[in-house]
Amino acid sequence: MAIAKRGLILGATAVAVAGVIVTGAGLHLSQGKAFFEESPKEVIDEVWQLIDNTYVDATFNQVDWEAVRTDYLGREYTSQDAAYEAVREMLELLEDPYTRFMDPQEFRNMQIDTSGELTGVGIQITQEEETDEIVVVAPIEDTPAFEAGLRSQDVIVKIDGESTEGMELNDAVSRIRGTVGSTVTITVRRDDELIDFDLTRARIEIHPVRFSIKDEPEGPIGYIRLTQFSNNASGEMRDAIETLESENVVGYILDLRSNPGGLLYSSIEIARMWLDDGPIVSTVNRQGIVDEEIANNRAMTDKPLVVLVDGGSASASEILSGALQDNDRAQLVGTQTFGKGLVQSVRSLPDGSGVAITIAKYLTPSGRDINQQGIEPDITVELSDEERESLSVDRERIGTLEDPQYARAQELLLQTVRSGQSTAELQ
Repeated sequence: MAIAKRGLILGATAVAVAGVIVTGAGLHLSQGKAFFEESPKEVIDEVWQLIDNTYVDATFNQVDWEAVRTDYLGREYTSQDAAYEAVREMLELLEDPYTRFMDPQEFRNMQIDTSGELTGVGIQITQEEETDEIVVVAPIEDTPAFEAGLRSQDVIVKIDGESTEGMELNDAVSRIRGTVGSTVTITVRRDDELIDFDLTRARIEIHPVRFSIKDEPEGPIGYIRLTQFSNNASGEMRDAIETLESENVVGYILDLRSNPGGLLYSSIEIARMWLDDGPIVSTVNRQGIVDEEIANNRAMTDKPLVVLVDGGSASASEILSGALQDNDRAQLVGTQTFGKGLVQSVRSLPDGSGVAITIAKYLTPSGRDINQQGIEPDITVELSDEERESLSVDRERIGTLEDPQYARAQELLLQTVRSGQSTAELQ
């Protein structure tokens, strides 16, 4: 059974990076809204049925899902808000932070214009399954969060002075988002230190691909930095490769560091630009049905490739890097990736609310299930706190020889060019 890729998001980033294609629930919105308001139980039953039909775990976390429906529909609800609270309570039984209900305001917050713009501080966050802590996946480049120095794996402990302990992910998102020009203070725990970041919210136009040419004695190198898998990522990637090919580069460094992921189809399209043949990713639903995506003989280049990854490389980044690694198309340099191997489908409900449901997991071409495991690079290069701080303060150093991970990737790439071997054959 094929899964409609344009309706899927990977991981559980709290701030959607691009226009997620949302699937409607089958009723005309205005009529459905009135109906739901008159009968609050309808939203509970609608969500229950969506979970019953599509949730990835057929055991529903060892919960008697039929009994859950009887229980929650047997209660009385005096308002729509009471029904919303019941839905959230019902979903908590799954113990899956990525399957979540959004009231109409929260749902509007997560829907991002397909132009690639968002309003906020430019931070992706997730909620850890075991600790319930709100954790930074990655800040988006050239945003208030990035410029202030927030980092992947920072734990958000306060928002405007209010503790995040017991706070739902959607609540944290709503508190961080706000009008352009307003401010928010985010307190994070980094190692054993508490740090306050005073951020001014902004409207952010996202261009996920940047590229440049690095002149070397062996020939020019194409450096491409991909920051997100948004709607416009594949188009911008194609333009970058076409331009660099016209400049006769001898090889490429693809930088996926701090890329929190995004749209599934975007990662597949970009993988096909680098792979001529071979599998890219398999998605597995609760029936065990595998939908395998493969390369289609449309690679734009076969020149040597090295990929940079780190702990902020998540979901779609892991699909792309895993496909390139497993197919021996490239070697990975950096540190272990984040470990997000789940796929969510976002469904709109007739009253304007919505629900994100984990419907599948993905496997790399070699069959690796990387959820909570991540992908190990072929060559590990750790950054010291001083090096990380230096790159954060002066972003012009990223992708230069003052960037230790880039420097090691360049060394490997040039070694490959000189030897005439593929990057997969060298370390």
